[in-house]
Amino acid sequence: MRTLRAVYAGLVYLFLYLPLAVMVAYSFNDSRFSMVWKGFTLDWYVKLFANTGLMQAAWHSLLIAAVSATCSSILGTFMAMALHRWRFPSRKVIHTSLFVMMMSPDIVIGISLLVLFMALALPLGFWTLLMAHVTLCVPFVAITVYGRLLGFDRHVVEAARDLGAGEYEVFRHVVLPMVFPAVLAGWFLSFTLSVDDVIISFFTTGPTFEVLPLRIYSMVRLGLKPEVNALCAIMILVTVVAVLLSQRFLKEKP
Repeated sequence: MRTLRAVYAGLVYLFLYLPLAVMVAYSFNDSRFSMVWKGFTLDWYVKLFANTGLMQAAWHSLLIAAVSATCSSILGTFMAMALHRWRFPSRKVIHTSLFVMMMSPDIVIGISLLVLFMALALPLGFWTLLMAHVTLCVPFVAITVYGRLLGFDRHVVEAARDLGAGEYEVFRHVVLPMVFPAVLAGWFLSFTLSVDDVIISFFTTGPTFEVLPLRIYSMVRLGLKPEVNALCAIMILVTVVAVLLSQRFLKEKP
């Protein structure tokens, strides 16, 4: 039975990660138009970094991901603390709406935000894309931090207040250090979601601010190029590092 479970797990992992491994391998293939292996080369990575259009799109993606992850971490943390500390009439509604946003299809979120931006006559570009990515990421941060808040002892906060600490001192020296690993985990998770997003970005950005996923999508439509393989390999590396870091911080004990 144990062998059967191991074989089943191996087949599942093979199905999930074999395409990624093949793509990474062919990013080193010394052939531009053939899928036949013709030798190892780093030329496609050199040409990738020499492509100013791709590099600008990559910079845009990293910028929007970093800013949106930071904004989402701040908003999500305060939202989680409010849900954990206070009891108000709409608390359950807000808590449920976070899961609704997390489970909603990206195309629904993207179209709804596009309609909102058009109704407000906002030009599509950096700011609309930033607001869209913050909307996407805040629920993930809030749920992550809220889970950590449920796990620590409230008597620590009460002891700090009994010793004369004010609200700011309690937050700064007690609550924030205890939830900080979850905040970092939420930041890396938000960064990954922002970098990888295609559908919401497609609806909420304009021609003046192109991000990397949309650039890759437009390149693939014209034919698969080795530079795309190299670029996707780098994106996989960035995504894996961000996910591993988020898991590491999330598993740290408060």
